[in-house]
Amino acid sequence: MTIDWQDYQTRLSGMYDELLNPCEHQQSAACALRDYLSSLDDSDLRERKNASELAIQVMGISFTVYTEGGNIDRNWPFDILPRIIDRREWEHTEAGLTQRLTALNLFLNDLYNEQKILKDGIIPADIILNSKDFRKQCVGVTPPHGVWANICGSDLVRDDSGTLYVLEDNLRVPSGVSYMLENRLVMKRTFPELFGQYSILPMDDYPAQLYEMLLSLAPKNRRDDDPEVVVMTPGIYNSAYFEHAYLAQQMGVELVQGSDLVVGANDCVYMRNIDGLKRVDVIYRRIDDSFMDPKAFNPDSTLGVPGLLRAWRQGRVALANSPGSGVADDKVVYAFVPDIIKYYLDEEPIIPNVPTYLCMDDKQREYVLENIADLVVKPANESGGYGMLIGPKSTPEEQKAFKTLIQENPRNYIAQPTLSLSTAPTLCDGKIAPRHVDLRPFILQGDSTSITTGGLTRVALREGSLVVNSSQGGGSKDTWVMDMEL
Repeated sequence: MTIDWQDYQTRLSGMYDELLNPCEHQQSAACALRDYLSSLDDSDLRERKNASELAIQVMGISFTVYTEGGNIDRNWPFDILPRIIDRREWEHTEAGLTQRLTALNLFLNDLYNEQKILKDGIIPADIILNSKDFRKQCVGVTPPHGVWANICGSDLVRDDSGTLYVLEDNLRVPSGVSYMLENRLVMKRTFPELFGQYSILPMDDYPAQLYEMLLSLAPKNRRDDDPEVVVMTPGIYNSAYFEHAYLAQQMGVELVQGSDLVVGANDCVYMRNIDGLKRVDVIYRRIDDSFMDPKAFNPDSTLGVPGLLRAWRQGRVALANSPGSGVADDKVVYAFVPDIIKYYLDEEPIIPNVPTYLCMDDKQREYVLENIADLVVKPANESGGYGMLIGPKSTPEEQKAFKTLIQENPRNYIAQPTLSLSTAPTLCDGKIAPRHVDLRPFILQGDSTSITTGGLTRVALREGSLVVNSSQGGGSKDTWVMDMEL
């Protein structure tokens, strides 16, 4: 039996589907993939699905779920039907992402130095100075190239009209890029003929781009002396440990923990190895600010390196991302990003924000409380889909509880309209069904800027769900940027 697209269409209920209802730029790429999928029957799909699951098992692609009973390693949940984007639209998206991260890094450098944007009243000072991620210990520092957030993962969504929005920015320790790369390897094993038939732009040069960016951060007096780069992980029990190990292996650098590093009397950082101590110039840290240096932040941390912040402040080692970058992750600050872009670049945002209500504002809070059943309410500093309320899917009891939380701490909450996220065909229980998706491209910024060709498409595998996070039942797809003009 081949795919019944008419039946699929009836299940969309007015949703924007990226394969069946593509925008103008997506038409040719969508038609090409739709025609190919129409040639497959149930046994073909089942065979390809089995092949992908075997590849994931053999390649050891896993993620960790934290539960009350302990940590569970699971095979990566992967859907074999790719998500497609036309090259022309992607070029527009790249321009928007470059603009956004450039402005955010100018913002961060200003916050930790002259604070002009606060003095000019563009953003109320108390929003920044009272943010839990504003690090007073970082004031007065300018990292290499003036860039604080070297690796950013911005989450993009489409609404039911096909309009693309930035849902949030991740500038602390964004994860998922290894799964994006492994998804492509799995797809090449599952649908090898399509990579010869269509012009699918490559993305496998990311580790090389990441390594070159990290090298550009090395202290000036070390850049011509084969700088030593390491990836710093909290350890094997971290949910993203697979990614930490993967990226270190792909870049050909050491994977270290805090106990492997020491800060010397000269404020340089050294790595312990069998030959003694070796100087480290750049640390790609996958550990939160609060745990990275017990002398500067959390004194109870056993994961960090005593004196690491001091070494960074002295310019003896580079950290990617710089501590303090998380203040721009704050969802209250997110509401001001269009103003940030205009202030620093004198440009209109290329990719818009989702309309956002600040609960700290009396009038906006009143609107949120009155319309909470129709809104998505988010805490300012949570991630992974935790701590949020999806109004239309919530109970009166949950709405009442959130109203209390908002009234007790209005600074900590924002609200947004409930977007009807775009869908893409997904193989569920042997049948193709529409499921909601988002996209996380990765932007690198050092002495130059580069962006992954596509990104990690996350998919809500549960019917009707808007939550795409793997920890809450989501999965992922390979993302194909296709050049139909070649």
